[in-house]
Amino acid sequence: MPPSSPPFLFDLPETEPEKPAGAPARPAPPAPVAAAPTSPVEAPAGTTGYSAASIEVLEGLEPVRKRPGMYIGGTDERALHHLFAEVLDNAMDEAVARHAKLIKVELDAEGYLSVHDDGRGIPVDPHPKHPGKSALEVVMTVLHSGGKFSGKAYETSGGLHGVGVSVVNALSDHLEVTVWRDGHEWHQSFSRGLPLRGLERGQPSKKHGTLIRFRPDEQIFGTGATFKPARLFRMTRSKAYLFRGVEIRWTCAPERIVDATPASAVLHFPGGLADALSDRIGELETVTPAFSGRVERKGEAGAVEWAVTWSPAGFGEADGFVQSYCNTVATPDGGTHEAGFRAALVKGLKAYGELSNEKRASIITAEDVIANAGAMISVFLRNPEFQGQTKDRLSSPEGARLVEQLVRDPFDHWLTESPKQATTLLGFVIDRAEDRLKRRKDKEVQRAAATRKLRLPGKLADCTRQAAQGTELFIVEGDSAGGSAKQARDRATQAILPLRGKILNVASATADKLRANAELSDLTLALGVQPGTRFSLDDLRYERVIIMTDADVDGAHIAALLITYFYRVMPEVIRHGRLFMALPPLYRIQAGSLSEYARDDAHRDELLATTFKGRKTEIGRFKGLGEMMASQLKETTMDPKKRTLARVTLPESEDDIADLVERLMGKKAEPRFDFIQQNARFAQADLDL
Repeated sequence: MPPSSPPFLFDLPETEPEKPAGAPARPAPPAPVAAAPTSPVEAPAGTTGYSAASIEVLEGLEPVRKRPGMYIGGTDERALHHLFAEVLDNAMDEAVARHAKLIKVELDAEGYLSVHDDGRGIPVDPHPKHPGKSALEVVMTVLHSGGKFSGKAYETSGGLHGVGVSVVNALSDHLEVTVWRDGHEWHQSFSRGLPLRGLERGQPSKKHGTLIRFRPDEQIFGTGATFKPARLFRMTRSKAYLFRGVEIRWTCAPERIVDATPASAVLHFPGGLADALSDRIGELETVTPAFSGRVERKGEAGAVEWAVTWSPAGFGEADGFVQSYCNTVATPDGGTHEAGFRAALVKGLKAYGELSNEKRASIITAEDVIANAGAMISVFLRNPEFQGQTKDRLSSPEGARLVEQLVRDPFDHWLTESPKQATTLLGFVIDRAEDRLKRRKDKEVQRAAATRKLRLPGKLADCTRQAAQGTELFIVEGDSAGGSAKQARDRATQAILPLRGKILNVASATADKLRANAELSDLTLALGVQPGTRFSLDDLRYERVIIMTDADVDGAHIAALLITYFYRVMPEVIRHGRLFMALPPLYRIQAGSLSEYARDDAHRDELLATTFKGRKTEIGRFKGLGEMMASQLKETTMDPKKRTLARVTLPESEDDIADLVERLMGKKAEPRFDFIQQNARFAQADLDL
């Protein structure tokens, strides 16, 4: 479409892309010992270039370096510190298995991170299935290798996929392993996943254990990517809380400290999670003393440790919190063990309510019990199942059963042994439940009054704010995208209305078809207005109406149909600046720790030529809004602090706009054909692609 006669104008803010700060490159490590490259296979003459030679086979640790996000969730700061978590988890597994009592963690002046345990030491004898390689080299260079699959070497462990330490090796520019076992000291060095030399036997020694010293690769994580001492210290301290029998000694070079992180510390907590919760809440007022304990399941590998208390004032920025772990690995997204813990508390309080003839206890839900609770829970399972390699969520069904069974009895005893504190806690939770029910009833009444008892469409996920000021209605393309948007929204101010496919073209439809169309009827009901001459801007239930469609041709078509609908049926929404277009990205571009989103091809090319100039990049294309994770959709498109919206406006002179809409969207196809013929040159660039 030529710029001289657009049917609608978009106010697009101009933004200047940030350029990554440069830093001097670190010295290159010695050349690794690599396998000889295979000879390329030439494509047969006359083919289109897609042949056997086009099929790549990634061997060894090449897949990790090619796609690190598949193994550690990305290349940002969180992923960088996940390398430390993988190595520390292995040392903790030795401690949990009662083979190690001491772990040393050190961040030195050169940026190397070391983890040293006094466990059994990685085996160094020849591996039976890999001739010419020691077991240590196999563990460090072969994915899905380790001693945690059968359960013979470890009853419970945090690393089950057999990829952790080999991934760390692949993503480090230099890694050294020292092992003490079998009466000697053993040493081997690696670079970017490949051995620099074979396993070397050192001096005789009666020691036992493993030391891994490594530095992250700037080719993967970006120039200047380094470990943050404060974050490392928090991760180390949390591990010490999770197993009472281990002592962890922390050391950090003074040159690396930029905050209050100690240069050295001895971390040992005999009270376990009870000590952790006590340190977390400090002098905060609580409803009752903490309920804590540890129970092991006899005859099987399984144990649960927990600590929980309740505060009427909440805990800092949140009303409550739950920190959970499985086999000493943090599970920030929760999972089945948290579900079992909540079930044990809810059932225990309800049972005590029945015992004490408190009939109101029947209204208690898990939401009420956890609302103002501060809880920590650690579970040990033989073969846990996680969602993803980064293990953010536990999905093992036995996690819920184990925790509920082992926590329920101690909780019942805790309540019955202290009737005074049990009655206080039960009353506190019942108050939370009654407040919840009251708020729900008030919202229903207020919303009904605000909408004048309109019949709202069932698929509308409405916001909770009563007044229109500050609220937004997102008109979303498809149920799949609607589901992601509902998870990403701010429930207080953002409403979601998913539409099924392309709506009716009102410019070419009869009045009867318009009235009979279910999708447009739902939209009108959600807006709370009367169409046509009966329209009143005061009836509009939202301050902003935002069209959110895929960043592709179909999405643009749906957006054009919706804009046409507003222009024809309720143009005052546009004239008063209440209609907007969301600008979801089409691409995600990543280079090391730097990540940017591009709205379209032109924006992608601009970023590649400026922000990512000269850098090796990974470019991912979003198939649609429904393919985006809720967190990505929120970050790029829905969060008012980060998003970019385009306001739909009308030209200053509206004399020709009606004619233009009729020509492009009306019943007759000939005017559209003429328009395409006249403006085909503007599409030439797209055709050349």
